[in-house]
Amino acid sequence: MKSRPSALRDFTVDSRAWLLTGVALVIGVGAAMLAVLLLKAIALATNLFYYHRLSLAAVGPAGSTLPPWAMLFVPAIGGLLVGLMAHYGSDKIRGHGIPEAIEAILLRGARVDPKVAVLKPVSAAIAIGSGGPFGAEGPIIMTGGAFGSLVAQWLKLTDAERTTLLVAGAAAGMSATFAAPVAAILLAVELLLFEWRPRSLVPVAVASVMAGALRIGWLGTGPLFPVELHGSIPLQRSLLVAVPLGMLVGLASAGLSRLMYGLEDGFEHICGRLRIHWMWWPAIGGIGIGVGGVFFPRGLGVGYDNIAELLRGNAPLQLLIGLLIAKSLMWAFSLSSGTSGGVLAPLLMIGAAMGETLARLAHLPGEAQALWALMGMGAMLAGALGVPMTAILFSLELTHALPALLPLTLACIASYLVTSLIMPRSILTEKLSRRGYHLSREYGVDPLETVSVAAVMTRLEPEALGDGTAMPLPEVFAYEDETCREVAEEMATTGVMEMLVIDRKTGRVCGEIGAAQLLAGRRRAVERESERNRVFQLEAQSGR
Repeated sequence: MKSRPSALRDFTVDSRAWLLTGVALVIGVGAAMLAVLLLKAIALATNLFYYHRLSLAAVGPAGSTLPPWAMLFVPAIGGLLVGLMAHYGSDKIRGHGIPEAIEAILLRGARVDPKVAVLKPVSAAIAIGSGGPFGAEGPIIMTGGAFGSLVAQWLKLTDAERTTLLVAGAAAGMSATFAAPVAAILLAVELLLFEWRPRSLVPVAVASVMAGALRIGWLGTGPLFPVELHGSIPLQRSLLVAVPLGMLVGLASAGLSRLMYGLEDGFEHICGRLRIHWMWWPAIGGIGIGVGGVFFPRGLGVGYDNIAELLRGNAPLQLLIGLLIAKSLMWAFSLSSGTSGGVLAPLLMIGAAMGETLARLAHLPGEAQALWALMGMGAMLAGALGVPMTAILFSLELTHALPALLPLTLACIASYLVTSLIMPRSILTEKLSRRGYHLSREYGVDPLETVSVAAVMTRLEPEALGDGTAMPLPEVFAYEDETCREVAEEMATTGVMEMLVIDRKTGRVCGEIGAAQLLAGRRRAVERESERNRVFQLEAQSGR
């Protein structure tokens, strides 16, 4: 029986599988602790910056009694500290967090610098605590991923196994932050794993569930934003508006992405011409936050209280307008400066505000406004990040509003359809594209996985082979019941580009396969996508 390289085998219940799962449990505990520490650090920083006290109480900048001139400069001080940390510590702490995790997986063998595991949460706490209108999820995903990567680097593991543990830490961090363990698993699959295999999915799920369980004791049970939808809400009628609502929010999500990256180009162009080092850019972004905060204080900080109010319905008009205009500009301007912060919470907030605003324009009651806010929230996430399934599950886990499943699903899919047509990349993968790395937004089964060797090999006649049983088998060969993908992996590993094909039952040589035959298998997949045929045809019958 010929052997396969262990890195290419599917997940099996062996010592390696149990090792990864056991380590994932430890990573789940560590990532949950880091998530709690980050949330407490944000609270501490907010109290220091805006209330001048040592406290871990969860407060927002909007309640501060600081004079307007102080509110103007506090975010700039935070941005300056982040810039100094990035310059003298590690520039990997700049940005959303999720693109950096993807880059580590694809380009650096899932290896994360130990400094990032320390500096990322500290910089995020300073940026958000000083008023930055960001979410904590991006930094904790990067921090949890960094912790998983460090554990994996300490062990003797393959690149694929390190990736699994990095993603396990990222999913565990998100699970603990949002009390959304299932959505965290799905986000890991749609954004980070680039595969759906038991060998990677099981450890990630174990870490996420462990972190979610620990969160119950440390931060409380979910949902984070409970929404109660009563029977009086016309859910069936909402199905009619879910698609147009999702499409509008999808257009808005594309606009937000282009706004942020347009401002990022502006920073690079203007600051480059003025020869301002990038270390100072977060402070400039902080000035923009401060200006927005003077006019709209509720735009400062994470703003989870804003999301909760939107999902209750009947939010004040001033809050809706402030979130749609001031919050959007503050978030896009500051994040484009290269500071440290996440995108999920702001996107959820802006999407919910858009949905509720449309509901108010339609003169709907409060509970219906809450439903529209929920649909807008999920649609914004689906469109901007390009993760429709995660957006649906995430919205449900955040609210436990199961009756909204059907309209929410339609809105998320409609938004994803719009952005996939007008945006080649999501708001996360666009950053990687600007660094010269293209990531597809589509994932599918390898066509060679569905084609067997017997279907494409060149058969050899028995008389041409003589007594096949007397022939010694070569070191590298293929079985006719194998998939073409297995053969392609064997060729890539051994460098042998032509193989004899063996009948597994008889042990006889029955054919040969090479690169040309593998390309024929891939051509079948192309034909399946491109050729159009009418299966049923109506034929005119004579005499009728």
